[in-house]
Amino acid sequence: MILLEPHNVIIQTTLGEKIIKPSSLDVAFVDYDGVRFHLSTPERKTLLLLSMHIRCWDELVKYGALGGIAARLKPEYNVSLAIDLEQVPAGPEDREAFILSVALFKRNALAAPFESAFKSQKQLESSASGQGELMQIHYRDEEAIYVQSSPDRVTVIFSTIFSDETDRIYGKVFLQEFVDARRQPAIQNAPQVLYSNRDPPLEIRHLKQSTQYRRYGIRHLCPLPSALYRCQRCRYHLAHTAVRDYLHYHIKCSKAYMHSRMRYRVAEFQKVLNRAKQEVATTERKTVTGRTMSTR
Repeated sequence: MILLEPHNVIIQTTLGEKIIKPSSLDVAFVDYDGVRFHLSTPERKTLLLLSMHIRCWDELVKYGALGGIAARLKPEYNVSLAIDLEQVPAGPEDREAFILSVALFKRNALAAPFESAFKSQKQLESSASGQGELMQIHYRDEEAIYVQSSPDRVTVIFSTIFSDETDRIYGKVFLQEFVDARRQPAIQNAPQVLYSNRDPPLEIRHLKQSTQYRRYGIRHLCPLPSALYRCQRCRYHLAHTAVRDYLHYHIKCSKAYMHSRMRYRVAEFQKVLNRAKQEVATTERKTVTGRTMSTR
């Protein structure tokens, strides 16, 4: 099993090539969750314009997505970044770090609610009372992420919809593995994961949207202890919504593997049938003279 990379490979590859050899560019592509990108050189070859459209942009701005980002607007896109190739760091390591930071454009925008919840948790931890704001990120048509801080934890709720009954069964098996992971001695400090395929978690049960979740698949609740969420790697993957992509990716891989095994078994059985010799039934009869003859 693998972890999906949080950065966009097309942005990383294209930017790396254009830094070495600038040229005119106009390419549009799509990332996970229906996020659209557009890379172009509208003014000159050494000035790249990276535009992004994400359906939850207004919510991300509300939670601080534009903090520290100098952005410009472009029609049909929510935000655009101007990248001057003449100002790119000259050192190889610094250049790679710069390219990666641009390729993480989507992840950095989605990180805003999580960073806000982490800061809020620090404040609540000192006062030891109250609850933070329940932040809602509707990043897909019928799926959302809910983030809320409390004095001792940050709770992240992923709503996941399975349109196929088989996927729902696979999802339940995968999420049960997340629940049971803490029983292993080596990873007892892993975040607690709970899931439900019936009622929504208590944190979102008061919302109007929570009534529709009962018609769909599995929701998983991931409370992060205050000491653990400060781990940069943990925050890195959560902010990328990699939990949802990770789950669906491996469900599809599991189904593909099982189908390949089924096709292999059918092919083996077919070989056995082709090698088999059909036995012809024969009967023995006696003539009037007493001689024996075989007939098919």
